Amino acid sequence: MGLSLASSTSSVLDVSSVLGRTEPRLWTPPLRPLTPETSVGFEQVEFARDVVRMPLDPWQEWLVVHAGELLPDGRPRFRVVLVLVSRQNGKTTVPKLLTLHWMYVDRWPMTLGVSSKLEYAREVWLASIDLAKASPELAPEILNVRTANGQEEFAISGGARAKIAAANGDAGRSLSIDRLYVDELRQHHTYTAWAAAESTMNARPHAQAWLLSNAGSDASVVLNDLREAALAGVDDRLGLFEWSADDDADPLDLDALAQANPNLGRRLSADTLLAAARRAVELGGEALTTFKTENMCIRVKVLNPAIDPGDWRDCCDPAPVETEQRLRLAGCVDLSPDGLHATLAVAVILEDGRARVEAVHEWTGPDAATQLERELPAWAQRVRPAVLGWYPGGPAAAVAAKLVDRRKEGVRGWPPRGVRVAEIRGETTAVCMGFAKEVKARTVAHSGQAMPGAQVAKAERLRRGDGWVFTRAGGQVDAVYAMAGAVHLARTMPRLRQVSRRTRGA
Repeated sequence: MGLSLASSTSSVLDVSSVLGRTEPRLWTPPLRPLTPETSVGFEQVEFARDVVRMPLDPWQEWLVVHAGELLPDGRPRFRVVLVLVSRQNGKTTVPKLLTLHWMYVDRWPMTLGVSSKLEYAREVWLASIDLAKASPELAPEILNVRTANGQEEFAISGGARAKIAAANGDAGRSLSIDRLYVDELRQHHTYTAWAAAESTMNARPHAQAWLLSNAGSDASVVLNDLREAALAGVDDRLGLFEWSADDDADPLDLDALAQANPNLGRRLSADTLLAAARRAVELGGEALTTFKTENMCIRVKVLNPAIDPGDWRDCCDPAPVETEQRLRLAGCVDLSPDGLHATLAVAVILEDGRARVEAVHEWTGPDAATQLERELPAWAQRVRPAVLGWYPGGPAAAVAAKLVDRRKEGVRGWPPRGVRVAEIRGETTAVCMGFAKEVKARTVAHSGQAMPGAQVAKAERLRRGDGWVFTRAGGQVDAVYAMAGAVHLARTMPRLRQVSRRTRGA
């Protein structure tokens, strides 16, 4: 079954009249017309309005009606409901109200709420209890509320219970769950918590899981995999309901913001959202990616980019390294933590003051480290940089025996004649931050090589004291480290060294 795609226009809307879209941009269409007989959602809308006295917003009504579709045998059409919507649109209101319907009307024995942190799950759970206590119809049935940390339980007459758990490998273990809701699915960077929670529904043929989130990054593996499976239509019992802007939408496009924020003009001010958009566009970097994920529900490569991809693209200026420039080359080599990729990069300072940087060679595969050890001497001899750097505090330490200057030990052959080996130690933070600053200032030039560009796009910041370095946890960034090191060494190369090289090369 394919997905329905809501239309979107690029027309300029008046701020005072804009309203968020009730219908999501992407959604799984029903198998048959939705009526009170074919969707429990109609009953849930009435329950929220007449019993809890907390009417759902238009987009929430649309959601529960479509997600509440029933199969002819009475089971939920969707065993897993994936809801993506921008923040501050009332996303968590849905599980607050549904929990009460599942307990008081459906009488499901066990409901479990899961969030990235236990206190977040507790907030939704306590809100459901407060709503029940405030309702004359629901309050008399409350039997027990246990709030001790790790023992939270809300029980009513008839045996229905609601519990909460943190998103970890113990989420729901030893329980059989009839209804599950997971908040902030974007924070699940492994399958540990989702696998534990989903398995609790295996013995429940009428079970259903609601997964709610705004967009994430490439690290949001569970969210991304489920979304892609829904888009591919490989599972009729997986439903996707996504209020989002197009991937390339302009943050200042009100129509795009209305598509991603269904409560715009209702509970969200268009003026406020536009002001935040202007600020994010002006700041760029993390501010912009955060706005896109949280307020436009757009998946980004990384949430905290070390280098803005747009800035990197603007630095593209293909040109060869001239013969006379080769006398001033600085090189740097780095290895990824998994040992599957290594890069040799070089840099030279141009007459206009920019640093031209390129990846000279890459080694890939399970034996990348071995290839680096074996082939680096030949590459150093071929390229002949005045200085060749590496990070002894990083993964390249695994091949230190081939990188350190062995001439002091009387060992001939490494490094090649005229090449000085430099260890980049305490200045790693300055090297990383300096490279990002140069890209931002357009004082770097490169030829648009695909591999370095791909690594730059996924390079994130890792805080270290008052500064930061490129984090290695998110994947391979050895090319970024190598380029940053090469530029740093080229900038700090002693002038006397450059003159002596010219003399020898004359």
